[in-house]
Amino acid sequence: MRETVRISDRQIEYLNLIAELMTIRKRGEVPLAYVRTYGCQQNVADSERIKGMLKVAGYGFTENAEEADFILFNTCAVREHAEDRVFGNVGALKNIKRRHPQILIALCGCMMEQEHVAKRIRDSFPFVGLVFGTHCMHEFPELLYKSLVDGSRVFVRDNDDSKVYEGIPTCRDGRFKGWLPIMYGCDNFCTYCIVPYVRGRERSRQPDIIIAEAREMIQQGYKDITLLGQNVNSYGKGLDPRPTFAGLIGEIDRIPGDYWLRFMTSHPKDCTRELIDTIAGSEHISLHLHLPFQSGSDRVLKAMNRHYDRAKYLDIVNYAKERIPDVSLTSDVIVGFPGETYEDFQQTLSLIREVGFTSLFTFIYSPRTGTPAAKMDDPVSDEEKGRWFRELLAVQEEIAAERCASMVGRVEKVLVEEKAKKEGRLCGRTSGNIIVEFDGDDSLIGDFHNVKITTARNWILTGELAE
Repeated sequence: MRETVRISDRQIEYLNLIAELMTIRKRGEVPLAYVRTYGCQQNVADSERIKGMLKVAGYGFTENAEEADFILFNTCAVREHAEDRVFGNVGALKNIKRRHPQILIALCGCMMEQEHVAKRIRDSFPFVGLVFGTHCMHEFPELLYKSLVDGSRVFVRDNDDSKVYEGIPTCRDGRFKGWLPIMYGCDNFCTYCIVPYVRGRERSRQPDIIIAEAREMIQQGYKDITLLGQNVNSYGKGLDPRPTFAGLIGEIDRIPGDYWLRFMTSHPKDCTRELIDTIAGSEHISLHLHLPFQSGSDRVLKAMNRHYDRAKYLDIVNYAKERIPDVSLTSDVIVGFPGETYEDFQQTLSLIREVGFTSLFTFIYSPRTGTPAAKMDDPVSDEEKGRWFRELLAVQEEIAAERCASMVGRVEKVLVEEKAKKEGRLCGRTSGNIIVEFDGDDSLIGDFHNVKITTARNWILTGELAE
């Protein structure tokens, strides 16, 4: 059983000490922090907690690293491209450190839980003063204070995943869309994935704490709340008595208000009919199911250690279509997994055509050091994988265009999110997570409005206010 504990009073006291210290070390009226987040929504949620602690310590925030007293990169280890971007951007900070020697540069997140990465940072980036992993969030105030006072480099990686820490201040980036973590870590150990090694084993937050946080967000005016976990469907593991994810989201759905509930990421092996029935009978849960299938080939799925087959996946999808007629289905797909053949890839295409996804997040396989797949034979060339990838995109583009075209003439409830690129137009999303553009005033941003769909492009709908 995972223990739930509050962040210690000592850590809060460190935040107060940092606030006193920065009154004499700040460069402007208030000390400024620049926080840059790479990767998934869980990383975004982690950065919001770090910013919450920095705010208590008296920091303001800037989007210009040159102005900052404290620079933090929260890193992602899921794909090689993300790691390369981090190394490149960290290297560029050397000049800022040279111009402003008093600033502190820090790195945290999934990359920092990998020994070979931490060593590279230690050896090749001497201007980075603070490095900590995903399990050290509750110690951030102490680590920051030590770095500021001693001036010595601090490197901390802690694989203790036996506790869930609560009471950490949060400074949310959005005013009407928000992230709500319900669990951390992953027990699935898919052969291509580094997450269990850098995020640790699954540990769930207590349901009453989650429900209270959701209620607070709704009272604060949040219209779109996404429940987060590496595998939200296995929520409850380690709690006694063990709740189910369907039960949790059903409880939150009963909170009064005008809002949508979303969740990600959902693993097919744990996606139950109970969950689908809960969505179908709900008032607030969005009609959008993100259910990564990764491959349509049973042989490849077994090599990936996904614990389901094509028939199981299609059974879930077909039940969802039956119970939720307007459900919007999205997924993740990996192209070119080690040992995948073109025949395997064709099975992926056939599954895509059979399901009719609204959209797909598609990736060419990226080997991750320390995972079983990185040691597998991979005879297919990058050039050939690229051809497969383009073929998949063409198939999905045709499917998405047909789905969008079928929505022309309908009136959709849309959460207006931001200005569109074209002057005088706004951009929002439907319950099914489909982008809609329409003419409107900026005062509409942050609220729900009805929009009649007039035209459709491959991925985006356009319309006009129907109120």
